Amino acid sequence: MTQTPTGHSPAQGQARAQFTVPAQHPMVSVLGSGDSLLRVIEKAFPAADIHVRGNEISASGAAADVALVQRLFDEMMLVLRTGQPMTEDAVERSIAMLRASENGTSDGQETPAEVLTQNILSSRGRTIRPKTLNQKRYVDAIDKHTIVFGIGPAGTGKTYLAMAKAVQALQSKQVNRIILTRPAVEAGERLGFLPGTLYEKIDPYLRPLYDALHDMLDPDSIPKLMASGVIEVAPLAYMRGRTLNDAFIILDEAQNTSPEQMKMFLTRLGFDSKIVITGDVTQVDLPNGTKSGLRQVQDILEGVEDVHFSRLSSQDVVRHKLVGRIVDAYEKYDTENGTENGTHKGGRNKRK
Repeated sequence: MTQTPTGHSPAQGQARAQFTVPAQHPMVSVLGSGDSLLRVIEKAFPAADIHVRGNEISASGAAADVALVQRLFDEMMLVLRTGQPMTEDAVERSIAMLRASENGTSDGQETPAEVLTQNILSSRGRTIRPKTLNQKRYVDAIDKHTIVFGIGPAGTGKTYLAMAKAVQALQSKQVNRIILTRPAVEAGERLGFLPGTLYEKIDPYLRPLYDALHDMLDPDSIPKLMASGVIEVAPLAYMRGRTLNDAFIILDEAQNTSPEQMKMFLTRLGFDSKIVITGDVTQVDLPNGTKSGLRQVQDILEGVEDVHFSRLSSQDVVRHKLVGRIVDAYEKYDTENGTENGTHKGGRNKRK
């Protein structure tokens, strides 16, 4: 995209940019079906005039806006060259990343194209990739460190991306097995009142891990891998007394561990293994008076070599857009009312 001054005086800070879409890229891949991507861009830059004629796209308006539009189309083309389609969500996230970089609120040099084209795992016709800058940094941290904590609200991809890295490590023979575990703590329910055997009572708490596995592996192969011990899905209590070598170990819902359980789990680490611990410290379901091991461990291990804390926020939510707004609304309410999860800290349902 080339940028040139408009006929306005420089004092007004106006500019114009023009971009030619290469012939190998259909305009629908750039503008979206029914111009859906173009509408996202126009909504993000309401003061800029964006016009399309054939395979030519032009933008005029404030120099800062035009420069960002120019960078956006450049990044979009880099993504499209990899064969990956652009989506409305990807365009919105690219704009947010570019604005953060422009405003100096981003503490890195990663570009939208670098974030959106990083492949983690390809399975059954789909590719798993990070969708936000913090997700990319989380994935990169898993590559670089032995123990990584992924802390953030629901929907930020903490567990899903960790699972993808685990499967990638298994397939590339970096590890010999995957171990997935969660504490069996009830979110308001009581296990004792559920029907069935102990396994049947605990199984629902592990179901999200099974669901993620089915997204990443041939479902027919999963029972065989579990029967042979290559993949193990078990409650956290089953980890006690073990040393886990040559394994990729994921502890999910770690906010529901006690400090003692967290220490027990961390000391299971064996040779040639990697641990990823995920959790949301705003959704603790421990009984009253029990401190969250995930909250405490941040004070204990922050700064320890080869241990990394990746923190994600509502801006990294990749579920329905409303989920991010709900997270923000709860945070605002808690800040204004001195509560946690909408519950008074000194109340009956106090969560620590």
